[in-house]
Amino acid sequence: MYTVEIKNLIKKFGTVTAINNLSLNIESGKITGLIGADGAGKTTLIRLIIGLLPKDSGSMCTLGLNPDTQKNELNAKIGYMPQKFGLYEDLTVIENLRLYADLKNVPQEFDKLLEITSLAPFKERLAGALSGGMKQKLGLCCTLLDSPEFLILDEPSVGVDPISRHDLMQMVKNLITGKTTVLWSTAYLDEAHSFDTTVVMDKGKIIYEGKPHDLAPDSAEFENKVIDLMGGYKKEESMIAKNYTPGNFDIEYAVEACSLEKKYGSFYAVKNNSFKIKKGEIFGLLGPNGAGKSTSFKMMCGLARPTSGTAKIMGTDITKNPEKARSNLGYMAQKFSLYGNLTVRQNLEFFASVYGIGLFDRKKRMEEIIDVFNFKDIQNQKSEELPLGFKQRLSMACALIHNPPVLFLDEPTSGVDVIVRRDFWNHITSLAKKGVTILVTTHFMDEAEYCDRISLFYHGETIALGTPFELKKNAGAKTMEEAFVTLIKESENEKQ
Repeated sequence: MYTVEIKNLIKKFGTVTAINNLSLNIESGKITGLIGADGAGKTTLIRLIIGLLPKDSGSMCTLGLNPDTQKNELNAKIGYMPQKFGLYEDLTVIENLRLYADLKNVPQEFDKLLEITSLAPFKERLAGALSGGMKQKLGLCCTLLDSPEFLILDEPSVGVDPISRHDLMQMVKNLITGKTTVLWSTAYLDEAHSFDTTVVMDKGKIIYEGKPHDLAPDSAEFENKVIDLMGGYKKEESMIAKNYTPGNFDIEYAVEACSLEKKYGSFYAVKNNSFKIKKGEIFGLLGPNGAGKSTSFKMMCGLARPTSGTAKIMGTDITKNPEKARSNLGYMAQKFSLYGNLTVRQNLEFFASVYGIGLFDRKKRMEEIIDVFNFKDIQNQKSEELPLGFKQRLSMACALIHNPPVLFLDEPTSGVDVIVRRDFWNHITSLAKKGVTILVTTHFMDEAEYCDRISLFYHGETIALGTPFELKKNAGAKTMEEAFVTLIKESENEKQ
């Protein structure tokens, strides 16, 4: 019995083939994971399945209906949570639930949902004030209000920490009935073993379909197998690092956080945060959503003023001489923060000029960046039109175009495919070998292994500090994900 039956499906956008002769059956009553990088075709496939896009050719049936001609009948049977779910950020949690209950014409009975999602204590909080994980939980609640036959979740866990990702999956399993079919799209390969069936997409095609354990017994090996299916990964010399000249600074600590604090009213977003990062060190700042990582980043690069304390970049106090401190810093924000109405090339040129690169050197540097990041074919495309993976590449390129000795990278690999992720980290580790100091956050726990040291952040405070080996040893864990979960839970228990 199948909820979705697809045969020889093709969808093009101009000359670009988004879905390439794809055939797929989605089993009823099961959770199917649709895995692939941004631009692989996941969202396009989802929109075709539920009738939001017309197909070019092929056949398709969803819940026994034709999505092209029976869209209204289909809408009544599905629950769809798109990548950017439409929460009303100026309404509270409970007000959002009431609004969606009215729109779906269902009873306003939220107690079970609030209990399972642990949102009950926050029902009077504005949706805009929730952490990323809590917003996703609320979005899922709104989607499940009318108990749909077919639940479609388009990357519900993107940018969400490992604990919240686990909670979201458990929520879905607890809230659906045995008759509900779930299609869960994700860029995280480590989620593969959470699904009954895993479908891996690449360039509009399916490169694997079946039980995840049939491809590999564990998450790390699954990633390697998928990379092989994608054509493999060959580590090459980082051309970014080869051409990088961060300057010759005679300094031991390139970055210092000195008793940093940030208060909003009586709430501490960051409390007494102190650490020192040696020149050429990769320092990881890990923690759940809402732990205070991005707030620390913003204070340390002068985008937010500390309530107390300060930070130093290459020995310069960020509060006393912000311009000089920032000149030594490249910052890649968590959310795409470049100019959407400018092309890729125009963004690069703008940041090169802002950082004071002369015209002759600017042209040379831009050509290097365009070549290394494979921007040649998209250099005249507006950045707002780029897939998320290319936006991440462009953000990183703009952050390092002026060869700064310090890089702040806030979730630099979110949404990019596994091969691009490995490329990113090849560049990062190669830059560190040339003396560049890197402060990085990530929700990919396998990436934390690349860090020389890690500060585990929770409720605005450092709860553990050490090498990946030391943190795993202290937590009695085999992997960084296990260590992350264990240390967070231990800290939570100590506070109770």
